[in-house]
Amino acid sequence: MGSMVLAAAVAGAPLLSAAADAPPAADAAGAADGAGAGAAASGAGSAGLFTVDSLSNIPAPSVDAKAWLVMDANSGQVIAAHNPQDAVEPASLTKIMAAYVVFDALENGRLKLDQKVHVSEKAWKTEGSRMFIDPNSDVPVDDLLQGLIVQSGNDATVALAEAVGGSESAFVALMNQQAQELGLKHTHFVNAPGLPDPDHTTTVQDLALMTRALVQRFPQYMHYYSQKEYTYNKIRQGNRNRLLWVDDTIDGLKTGHTKSAGYCLVTTALRDGRRVISVVVGAGSEASRAESSLKLLNWGYKNFDTVRLLEAGQSAVTAEVWEGEADSVGLGLDHDLWVTVPRGQADSVHTEARYPQPLLAPLSADAVIGTLQVELAGHTLAQQPLQVLAAVPEAGIVGRLFDKIRLLFH
Repeated sequence: MGSMVLAAAVAGAPLLSAAADAPPAADAAGAADGAGAGAAASGAGSAGLFTVDSLSNIPAPSVDAKAWLVMDANSGQVIAAHNPQDAVEPASLTKIMAAYVVFDALENGRLKLDQKVHVSEKAWKTEGSRMFIDPNSDVPVDDLLQGLIVQSGNDATVALAEAVGGSESAFVALMNQQAQELGLKHTHFVNAPGLPDPDHTTTVQDLALMTRALVQRFPQYMHYYSQKEYTYNKIRQGNRNRLLWVDDTIDGLKTGHTKSAGYCLVTTALRDGRRVISVVVGAGSEASRAESSLKLLNWGYKNFDTVRLLEAGQSAVTAEVWEGEADSVGLGLDHDLWVTVPRGQADSVHTEARYPQPLLAPLSADAVIGTLQVELAGHTLAQQPLQVLAAVPEAGIVGRLFDKIRLLFH
């Protein structure tokens, strides 16, 4: 019978105490694309969500909003949150997902930036904030994207939705499909621009995951979100995100407001290579949502560190191999592993590789062999699948026979 081998995985990280046949810890709630560290459901946080601030003595700032959350985009970990899984009305924050689906169409060649889109009567008549496009006109996708993102134009959003999906309803189906693929468990869209509907809901946790997915997958389009104004049809409109004028490290992302949703803002900032996301929903005023968002961002940067524990393709541990052409193989990850911890606690992070033994050849490159566990103060910060970094072919008959005999006494 095989056994579970536990080994210190990252140079300098002490071995966690665990029984030799200990099962893997409970799954961590991973990041949207699986590339970041997840947060376990044990320990603290709201509604069972582990938040890194539970390991810190420094309280989060006071925020006057229905729900809010601050996330480190590098690690994917939630630093702090209030009502993270409560259903909220996203208003124009919906356009984060609308833009995501448009960007996906651009990436897949189904749409081009210089392509002209015919503006339907339906798009032109869409209520709410507007780009002021003319009905039955032809407008380039690039202009419509600036209308959607900078001006928050509902008319531009519906025009793009019809260009991508053929109809707004088909586009909304694509939005919901994408939400499911990103693991957004509490999100459902009814329309493309974010008009009020009782069935059109999300959570601040899902909004943060959605934002992280967008900025990581489509960095080439981030310039739209930091654009401060746009003029179309001789009508100049400023970006409603006040923070673009306050802090030059802030490069997005989206505002939202309806009477029922209150004032909402998803903000992203990039400082020294580290991106932090804040989500504020249901604030009492435009000034309040901006002030609260900036407080959360500054607090997250000042009081927490994000460290890279392992680079993509780097060996986390060297595992012994039997009956193969090589006696050992490196196990690692196919992505960089980042974790977020309270400032000054990085040296206390424990890492552990868990994989079965004996490992028998043949082993194919990228095959998943066990897990890499990252803990701090008894709490799981990340749990990632360990992969074989190089193929190990099966040895010849003599080598296999020799190892079979050795295993009898191992």
